Amino acid sequence: MSKLTILFLTLIWIYLIIKRSKFFLHMMQLEGYKEEQYRKWLQKSNNAYTERLKKNVIYILIITILFMIVAVFFNGNGSIRLPIWILYNILWIICIVPTSNSKDEEVKKPLVFTNRAKRLYATNLVLNVVLVLIAYIFYTKITNDNLFYFPTMLLIVTLLYYFQSETIVLSNVIIKPVENNINMRYFQQAQEKIRSMEDLHVVGITGSFGKTSTKFITGTILNEKYRVLNTPESYNTPMGLSMVINNQLNEEHQVFIAEMGARYIGDIKELAKLTRPRIGVITSIGPTHLETFKNLDNIMKTKYELIEELPTDGVAIFNYDDEHIKKLADKTFKEKILYGIDNPDELDVYAEEVEVSEIGSTFTIRDKKGNSIRCTTKLLGKHNIYNILAGVSVALAMGLNLQEIKKGIKKIQPVPHRLNIINPGTGVIIIDDAFNSNPIGAKAALDVLSQFKEGRKIIVTPGMVELGTREEEANRELGVNIGKVCDFTILIGEKRTIPIYEGLMETGYNEDNIYVVKNLEEATKIIQRIARPKDVILFENDLPDNYNE
Repeated sequence: MSKLTILFLTLIWIYLIIKRSKFFLHMMQLEGYKEEQYRKWLQKSNNAYTERLKKNVIYILIITILFMIVAVFFNGNGSIRLPIWILYNILWIICIVPTSNSKDEEVKKPLVFTNRAKRLYATNLVLNVVLVLIAYIFYTKITNDNLFYFPTMLLIVTLLYYFQSETIVLSNVIIKPVENNINMRYFQQAQEKIRSMEDLHVVGITGSFGKTSTKFITGTILNEKYRVLNTPESYNTPMGLSMVINNQLNEEHQVFIAEMGARYIGDIKELAKLTRPRIGVITSIGPTHLETFKNLDNIMKTKYELIEELPTDGVAIFNYDDEHIKKLADKTFKEKILYGIDNPDELDVYAEEVEVSEIGSTFTIRDKKGNSIRCTTKLLGKHNIYNILAGVSVALAMGLNLQEIKKGIKKIQPVPHRLNIINPGTGVIIIDDAFNSNPIGAKAALDVLSQFKEGRKIIVTPGMVELGTREEEANRELGVNIGKVCDFTILIGEKRTIPIYEGLMETGYNEDNIYVVKNLEEATKIIQRIARPKDVILFENDLPDNYNE
């Protein structure tokens, strides 16, 4: 019976370890398998060590100490030993099982069991087994009564269960050489494939924001003349691009458009060396990822790596209305195309006669030769006209005429979660801008919201993140801007949204119209209660699960 009990307890522990380690694997994946970023999440998170978990582990520690005292006191009394042994095991089960939710919580971005995730998960499970075996070896050497003193092993495995947040880090360190080797081979394979496709035109697009929309816009326009492959969704890392090149790019494609993201100096250079673009576009420069970049100068330097890596006959395309990009363009002596709206005399491609409304935009595009086309798009906001101008500039560099470009612009569809209008048939209008948020993008979204003349305006937002030392200031400014446009504000995250709340109050906002909730589910309930027909609801940003408070 005792051995069966131990087997049963062991199975419970294995189940709990599998479940808890899976949670930390998910968080590690969301942080890009970077220990530093994961550590920052761990310091801020309330989900890694819940109050229930902390209390119950303390209870187990206390009952283990009490058990040892009683065990020593009744060492020779067999009639007492068995009942207290059974009692301890029952109490252990009562304490440990509730620390794991029996139901998997709904997540925004679920764990994807990629090959890397599987390797890390397996390594972590093996590490746990090895640590338990080491503990067991020591345990058997210090006691002859292995069965009776088994609760000490239960305490050890409980602590191991508690510290799964650390074992996943150790596992990540252990397999890092293997992962680096795999990544390097995969990267080199993609690099060789690109080099072998001599007739392939590669376009690199980077920017603090707007690069994903610009990529899809550019691809749609170029499809009027070429067979184009875009990197899907927001694939913009070395492994993301390598995956697309190795698995999707083939001889039928004439153009490959590569979105290039960065968090550190040198990231764009690495992507440019992988893809070897002949055309490079910088859409915008602003305060994003400041936690890693530290300052705007480093962001400018990193984005400009794309232009530096272009060949001598390459074409550099700049948003000349962006004051930071203007500085980069002015020091560039490769062939370049400048686009914008504000100063037509300085531009190669520009838009004028711009009319922006809640259903899209109409505008005229002109080039330096005086040629023009009148265009209409479903895309919302003036900022999307800049994205279209970037695509037009690429198209002109690749030999499309204005009529082909006009046809392409007409076919452009909104990119999911980037200022999409959704009509759910309930009488309200939803603007989905939930992909991510930054100071300029959030202001653009509020500008779009202000275009709607009917109904009340409601915003749902968790605020902006990864802005480093500017984060609090930027969120306070967001609150001020919200106060000028919105009738109701729903803030997700009690701590993180304090600066937004303060910004709202600076504008004299009605405090009764501010709702602070823990998650999107609670926000939805508020909307159901307050929304009326013709109201317009803006969802501005939707942070992944590693930002849950």
